[in-house]
Amino acid sequence: MLFSEHNFIQKNSYAGSIEVICGSMFSGKTEELIRRMKRAQFAKLPIEIFKPAMDIRYDDHTVVSHDSNSIPSTSIVHSSAILLLSAETKVVGIDEAQFFDDELPNVCVQLANKGVRVIVAGLDMDYKGLPFGPIPSLMAMAEHVTKVHAVCVQCGAPAAYSYRIDASQDRILLGEKNSYEPRCRACYFRLSDT
Repeated sequence: MLFSEHNFIQKNSYAGSIEVICGSMFSGKTEELIRRMKRAQFAKLPIEIFKPAMDIRYDDHTVVSHDSNSIPSTSIVHSSAILLLSAETKVVGIDEAQFFDDELPNVCVQLANKGVRVIVAGLDMDYKGLPFGPIPSLMAMAEHVTKVHAVCVQCGAPAAYSYRIDASQDRILLGEKNSYEPRCRACYFRLSDT
C-alpha cells in the first residue's frame, strides 16, 4: 500500500497547471510573471518565456515590466509556435496574453496536460471595460487566478480599470502612462461618461 501511494505521488508531482495573472494597466502583472519565472529559474527548472511580436515597447527579445525588471523572451506571432518549445521545458511564461489569438487557451491546455506549468499574464479588460482576448477563457480553465490591482490616480482606491487618455478608438493601442491611467470603478465610469 505504501509503495503504491509513493508511486502515485511521484507520478503526479510533475502534473502541469495553468496560472493566470490579470488586472489593469500598471497593476504589476508582468512584474509578478517575471518574479515567478525567476523563482523557477532559481530552482533550476528549464523555462521559456513568450510575448506577442507586436509588443515592441521596450525590447523585441525581452519581457520588461513598468518597473524596468526584465527577463529574456521569444517574440511570436501565433500562439501555436509555443508548442514547438523544447521537450525539457517545465515552466512556460506568456506575457501580454490578451494580444494573442483565440488558440492560446487550447495551447495552454495542451502544455499543462503534458506536465508543463503555464503562467499567463495579461489584461482581463480592454479600455472600454470589456473582457479582452483569450484571458476570460484562460481564467475559466486555470487552476490559479491572481487578479492584481493598480492604484487609482484619481482617488487612491484599488484600480481594476485601464482608462485611456489617448484619443484613439482602436481596441489595441500599445501605450504607457501617456496613453492610459489606472482607475477604480467609480472614477472610471464617472470619467467615461463625460
